[in-house]
Amino acid sequence: MSTQVTLKAEPRNESGKGVARKLRAAGKLPAVVYGGEADTIPLTLDANDTSHLFHSISVENTIVNLELEQEKAPVPTLIREIQTHPFKPEILHVDFIRIQAGVEIELDIPIHLEGTPVGVKDQGGVLEQTIYMLPVACLPTAIPEYIEADVSELEINESLHVSDLQIPEGVEVMLDLARTVCSIQTPSLAPVEEEPEEEEEVAEPELVGEEPEDEAEAEAPEEEPES
Repeated sequence: MSTQVTLKAEPRNESGKGVARKLRAAGKLPAVVYGGEADTIPLTLDANDTSHLFHSISVENTIVNLELEQEKAPVPTLIREIQTHPFKPEILHVDFIRIQAGVEIELDIPIHLEGTPVGVKDQGGVLEQTIYMLPVACLPTAIPEYIEADVSELEINESLHVSDLQIPEGVEVMLDLARTVCSIQTPSLAPVEEEPEEEEEVAEPELVGEEPEDEAEAEAPEEEPES
């Protein structure tokens, strides 16, 4: 069931920020593998090979078999952490954790929604997915590639819960079964903005008993010139 890939790796003796910068400048990538009963091993990976591989797999649940020169057989691992540059599409460091046959591991499995819900197709609703990764525990040989959920029968205002998912045998869900995976919501209507009412011009009140300046000036008698 689980997807497996192979990645070449070389052990390294030096560590530190300066060493990591030199490795990246040379097209290499610092990494480490730990866990199980074996010692932690600092590694060097090819940056391009690693980047291409990680873009082609589900990094959360794919078994990566590390090929090391000093090991007779590839070391089966899971990717535990990928450190990336804050604003460049560049991997800075990778942590691998060993997996052992017969020992359960905890990991996240993608949830794939299949079908077009009735509530979307016929009733004008909107599909909202709230859980994309399902935390589970299982043996390495039982890791599912993904969890598929058919949502075609969901109507508006209906939900799909974790308890509704078809979980493969040997896989234990590490999440509250009552949690909502997705739901069909009524689309919210955007509020209609009312046009502001035009303000009426209010005439200024005239004072009783007083004439406007213009009229007073117009009616004032002209003074005769002195002779």
